[in-house]
Amino acid sequence: MLGRIKPLDAILATAERKSLHRSLGAFQLTMMGIGGIIGTGIFVLSAVAASKAGPAMMISFVICAVVCGLAALAYSELAAMLPVSGSAYTFSYATFGELAAWTVGWALVLEYAIAASTVSVGWAGYFVKLMEQFHIFLPARLIEGPYIDLRRIAGPLMRWGVGIPREFLEAKPTAGVVNLPAVVIALACTALLIRGTKESARFTSFLVIIKVVALFVFIAFAYAVFDAARFDPPLPNGVSGFMPTGFFGSGMGVSAAAASIFFAFVGFDAVSTAAEETENPNRNIPIGLIGSLAICTVLYLVIAAGAIGAVGADPAGGFAQAKDPLAYVMQTIGHPAVALAIRLAAGLALPSVILMMIYGQTRIFFVMARDGLLPPAFARVHPRFHTPHVVTAVTGVFCALFAGIFPVDQLADFSNSGTLFAFVAVALGVMVLRISAPGRHRPFRTPAVWVVAPLAVFGCGYLFVSLSGLTKVAFLAWQVLGFFVYFGYSRSRSHVGRGHVEVHELDADAPHLPVSRL
Repeated sequence: MLGRIKPLDAILATAERKSLHRSLGAFQLTMMGIGGIIGTGIFVLSAVAASKAGPAMMISFVICAVVCGLAALAYSELAAMLPVSGSAYTFSYATFGELAAWTVGWALVLEYAIAASTVSVGWAGYFVKLMEQFHIFLPARLIEGPYIDLRRIAGPLMRWGVGIPREFLEAKPTAGVVNLPAVVIALACTALLIRGTKESARFTSFLVIIKVVALFVFIAFAYAVFDAARFDPPLPNGVSGFMPTGFFGSGMGVSAAAASIFFAFVGFDAVSTAAEETENPNRNIPIGLIGSLAICTVLYLVIAAGAIGAVGADPAGGFAQAKDPLAYVMQTIGHPAVALAIRLAAGLALPSVILMMIYGQTRIFFVMARDGLLPPAFARVHPRFHTPHVVTAVTGVFCALFAGIFPVDQLADFSNSGTLFAFVAVALGVMVLRISAPGRHRPFRTPAVWVVAPLAVFGCGYLFVSLSGLTKVAFLAWQVLGFFVYFGYSRSRSHVGRGHVEVHELDADAPHLPVSRL
């Protein structure tokens, strides 16, 4: 199974036919990275970070930025060396073989599809509060997912040695049935993708500007009431997140918060995947990666400090529990008009992120189906819209289902588990190819690779084990399900396994990006 490796020469020959013009400089790459990074993470997950780390969530942002920087440098070498679609799935197929590629591709479902669900729930939180600001109140049953009353199963679980946190045992069941706004926005984006709706680069840039302006407006008003005394105590839940609050609970502390808000930095791969279009990639890609991560980290820190200084970051306080934390801060300090503007900005900008996440998932499934690892229907292209309508519909329904049931913090953790796993595979792949194919042309070479790549593996592993016990077991269960699918269906139908050397990432009828690059 490990011998089923997609030939590197075939992938490189495919990539050479792409023949893109090198025109991107350091500035364009930095702007691209900023546009890809800023999104749901800061608009929504800042509250999750406060609930786990309090004021120390600022340290969590720094940890995430460092780990992402290391992973991005490793990612860039493979993206420049193999500039084709398929992301870490294709990299793993060329490096470790089919089984590893399947495992990574299956994990990428968590990175992309669950990320779309996460953004959908984040958008729904801002939408509900926006409606309330206009005195439109949606039924409680339609704005929250169903609550599982763990008290009914607490006895047997505790007898088996499974810890259940007190807050779960004491919590009252909510009236929630489904998060309808999250379901609607996920399905709406799916319908747009099936129809092949395209946004211009100008409109995409406009959405990025909306997000950035909204954040700077927040900074201006938050610092007007800044009080350093609200940073005390600085470490209410300590540092470590390795000991979750029971199996069903989330870890507490700086590392647990970092594991959750890692989602806030995902998107920097827009820089990595532009390697083939970059002038002097050995110089400009590191500048674009480190520059965008540094700028976003500083912006995140300034925003986090402003929120803490304005209303505090008590893990049990209003900011930590808010579904629209930035708007909550503005509402609390007496600026409802600014809160309205932030909610409008989130409502306008976040659906474009959902579009890209769902598209990213369908593209990977499309390639896997063309490789024989998924049913051929997943690679079927609509005769009129020229989009992979079957796999897009399946992905969209999957995203809507999870968005309707789970809260944003759990979804973010699920998504992060898949992303961290894929980044580990990429970092290991860089080191393997340095040994197995040392003479291959590398437009970009990871600096100090034998230091950077192992640190990337360690950093991603550190954040992974800091996730909640529920998240880790859910990830394992997802991979077990994936193995059943692989050995029950995919292995016997694999084109590589049958001796057919095919690379479908650049087929003429492959779907194009639905959203133009910034």
